[in-house]
Amino acid sequence: MLSLRGIGKTFGAVAALTDIDLDVAAGQVVAVVGDNGAGKSTLVKILSGVHRPDSGAITFESRVVDIPTPAAAHRLGIATVFQDLALCENLNVVENLFLGQELRPLRLNTVAMETRSWELLRRLSAKIPTVRVPVAALSGGQRQTVAIARSLLGNPKIIILDEPTAALGVAQTAEVLNLVERLRENGLGVIMITHNMADVKAVADVVAVLRLGRNNGLFDVKDVSTDDIVAAITGARDNVVAQRAARRGEAGNVAAEEGLPS
Repeated sequence: MLSLRGIGKTFGAVAALTDIDLDVAAGQVVAVVGDNGAGKSTLVKILSGVHRPDSGAITFESRVVDIPTPAAAHRLGIATVFQDLALCENLNVVENLFLGQELRPLRLNTVAMETRSWELLRRLSAKIPTVRVPVAALSGGQRQTVAIARSLLGNPKIIILDEPTAALGVAQTAEVLNLVERLRENGLGVIMITHNMADVKAVADVVAVLRLGRNNGLFDVKDVSTDDIVAAITGARDNVVAQRAARRGEAGNVAAEEGLPS
């Protein structure tokens, strides 16, 4: 559904992203992980239309596209839920869901908005007792639910979740991970930016590692250990590969000197 090839982005003399490749299929959860400064936020902003790449191509549903603005990303079918959620705590669930996109052919249609709100929340199997409750009264997991439900209003095909379980407790994290599974079951492609390896192992199908603005590993989650992912994030795996290559080179030199096959 979504393919990135050779994506690059610089800010002055700093190369934030270099030759980034990434693929997301329908009904697939792709976790993008990496240390601070790995380029995750820049990648999210490119896909959400905040930044434009300096190089490379973005292909969406088999056609090359340009995403110059957030509105263009929305029209294309890419929705982003940022870490700060951008909810108004003094407004209720319905008012937050439709903020800026109210249904009003002639006047505000509160009945239609409430009906649509319940449809979205049921689609996510959300645990919110009433759509009239102020967001200030909701838990962290419930607020994340409202933010994700709001992103579904435009019927997107790709959902980007930026650190969706940051600062949440165990029960609230489980609630959000359940939402991610519902998105996958509904056939959406999900990109989940996270530092939490437990979340990756729990819901992701594929994990893409970024390191210093470059791809540093693509793994099938069911076939990779947490230690291997962490090694790719920290660069420990690169050091091991370099050491093995150096040892092979030394062995080859010794063999050559002794006249033996390397």
